[in-house]
Amino acid sequence: MTSAMLHDLFLSTLVKLAGGNRRRWRLVLGEIRLYDPATHPHCNWSVTPTGAAGENDTIERIADDLRLRYPIVIAG
Repeated sequence: MTSAMLHDLFLSTLVKLAGGNRRRWRLVLGEIRLYDPATHPHCNWSVTPTGAAGENDTIERIADDLRLRYPIVIAG
């Protein structure tokens, strides 16, 4: 899984589960930050949402699920 694929999956999941449009969720979600797997062996990515409290909560819940399925991603 690449970071671009994860970002797209995030947006699709947000629209499906929370409604709204991809443009708004893209703004709220921001970029996916990647870390070196050598220093982050269990999960090498994170997100820092910048929306309203409810939007951020939705993103964090989805992020928790995606971290279990895709803990390590590569740049791309």
